[in-house]
Amino acid sequence: MYSAAELTDILDIRLSKKRFQHSLNVAEEAEKLALHYDYSEPEKAYLAGLMHDICKEIPKDEQLEMVKKSSMSVSDVELVTPPLYHAIAGAWYAEHVLNIHDDDMLNAVRYHTVGRSEMSRLEEIIYLADLISADRTYKDVNKMRKTAYQSIEKAMLEALRFSITDVVAKGSMLPYHTINAYNQYANEKKKEKERAEIQ
Repeated sequence: MYSAAELTDILDIRLSKKRFQHSLNVAEEAEKLALHYDYSEPEKAYLAGLMHDICKEIPKDEQLEMVKKSSMSVSDVELVTPPLYHAIAGAWYAEHVLNIHDDDMLNAVRYHTVGRSEMSRLEEIIYLADLISADRTYKDVNKMRKTAYQSIEKAMLEALRFSITDVVAKGSMLPYHTINAYNQYANEKKKEKERAEIQ
């Protein structure tokens, strides 16, 4: 396993200054979230945060080649949506070039853009860290940051709702992974509300 310093050096070569800074910010946010939610391996969260965009700026045809080689589940929608390639390619690169064989870390990189149902705590942390990192400036980002430290489940539901709204507004297609993730968190919220009403 690479150290944080070694991975940082690799990213410094592979990424633009802006994307490199974003990756550092996501790593720092991931470590903070990990500590906040008592995740047992905050250093793993930091490393996964560093790696999440490792293939973001290579040519799209190179990304697609890695996507096609991936043994992970890739939907038809993802195959025809180039902005989604980098996450799948990043997981492939981490496994086959960097020789990282920690499934949780690979999944955290792979699903940091689309999400999925039954996400692990590390996957949730990276998904949210990417959305609330220090460089993010979208409308309501401060509200999202606050929610992320109140309830990770509530934050995931809000984050997925935000992502879906954005994708629909652009007229783009929604991967089934994202829909399944949203339905899971929405269903959990519904059950929680029903339990509260019974009490």
